Amino acid sequence: MDLSPIQKDSFPDLVLFIDRLKDLTPGLFDPRQPVYINRTPGRLDLMGGNDDYTGGLVFETTIREATIVAVQPRSDRKAIFYNPAVRSIGWNDRIEVALDQLMDGGAIKPLEEVRTWMNSDPEQSWCAYILGDLYYLLMKFPEKITQGFSLYLESDIPLGKGVSSSAALEVASMKALAAMYGIEVKGVELASWTQWVEIALTQSACGIMDQLAVVMGDVDSFVPMLCQPCLPYELTRLPRNLVVWGIDSGVRHSVAGIEYESARAATFMGYRYLCQLECMEPALDTNGILPRYVDPMWNGYLANISPAVFREKYENRIPSCARGSEFNARFKPHLDPFTPVRDEVEYPVLGATRYAVEENWRVNLFYNLISTAGEVATERAGRLLGELMYQAHAGYTDCRLGSRATDKIVGLVRAEQGNGLLGAKITGGGAGGTVAVLGWNTPEADAAFSRVVAGYREFSGSEPYLFRGSSPGSDAFGVLEYRFVET
Repeated sequence: MDLSPIQKDSFPDLVLFIDRLKDLTPGLFDPRQPVYINRTPGRLDLMGGNDDYTGGLVFETTIREATIVAVQPRSDRKAIFYNPAVRSIGWNDRIEVALDQLMDGGAIKPLEEVRTWMNSDPEQSWCAYILGDLYYLLMKFPEKITQGFSLYLESDIPLGKGVSSSAALEVASMKALAAMYGIEVKGVELASWTQWVEIALTQSACGIMDQLAVVMGDVDSFVPMLCQPCLPYELTRLPRNLVVWGIDSGVRHSVAGIEYESARAATFMGYRYLCQLECMEPALDTNGILPRYVDPMWNGYLANISPAVFREKYENRIPSCARGSEFNARFKPHLDPFTPVRDEVEYPVLGATRYAVEENWRVNLFYNLISTAGEVATERAGRLLGELMYQAHAGYTDCRLGSRATDKIVGLVRAEQGNGLLGAKITGGGAGGTVAVLGWNTPEADAAFSRVVAGYREFSGSEPYLFRGSSPGSDAFGVLEYRFVET
């Protein structure tokens, strides 16, 4: 069965993917049976990075690069994962797992035991997210997961650049596997399931913005969402006289890195100080898919604090920095179930807490400026959007999530402000990764962006990866049931 002309025009990567699928029959796939395919892009964080786990509004868009996953049921209880791209870095590209390895008798094995087993061999770690998806489905739908599957994946999302390669892998695999097993999942539910996988099984303390952006995004659109815990707004289109680019700094980013962990932990340490000032003892709420602490004033979300109230009432009453050992001796428990407070680390409590409060309001203003602009943004609106991005970038520095490389890119953009570039900021978890750039959709601005790229190439000594364009999210693409031969 061939793809439609629209599919061929819209997804040239899918055309090549299907061609390679055909080469995998009859070895990996049975040509007589359908395969279930999902394509999920990465995302570019225009505003709101590190604001999701504190209940803020975030404003994300998809990118053109994507992960494509194909799955087909097997007659046995084996799960076979094939990812030939990892062979080049010395990893095992073909992994076989029996579903029974996740079971103990008739019950699913404890989470800790499965996590230890998954992480026992670094050469197989690339499939941890997919095994996490399988674990979740077995836990939630044991009556449906009665047979194994063969899975093949390809991805052109660059790793370590802060554009959610992990979320795309989790979501594409979960979407395709669920469809194969006759389980319908989409939207917030799909994002929540895969967020659980990333946190619980891979122990990456992520918020939900990455998963929801790659699930619900679409071409030339933005996904505004209030992360309390996950309330998506209507998709917003960028005014046609604006354009967004992304420039990779070349500094590898990871949400499992110590910088991100430290900034997140510092934010919840600040929340603890504020609760103490208000004589509140937050309670652990386990009713949602992930546990979290709540309180009667802000419901556990620092984003619900007014910046004016924070400046007037709290800013001068919490410490600028706090050593982990001192904090641990004073407070129990830490109010984030997913990050530790390490005794030897000094945490940027004030900067991280202030960022959580103020970034939510910056993103709200940013969102309102774009959503009310219509087809064309005014020059004044463009200047305000750019200034908000620069303020957000400075906030990352306060959280110790900046880097010399991303500061250089932002400085190069600022130098071109009179030539059509409006603003720039580090994205996602920070500490490297990608810088988002906003400018007017004009030849002058495009030329200015090219000068920024040239300037950074000279500074870094390497060719930076550039992100241009967008593509449909996982839900907009859906699940393609592809048959090798007509029935």
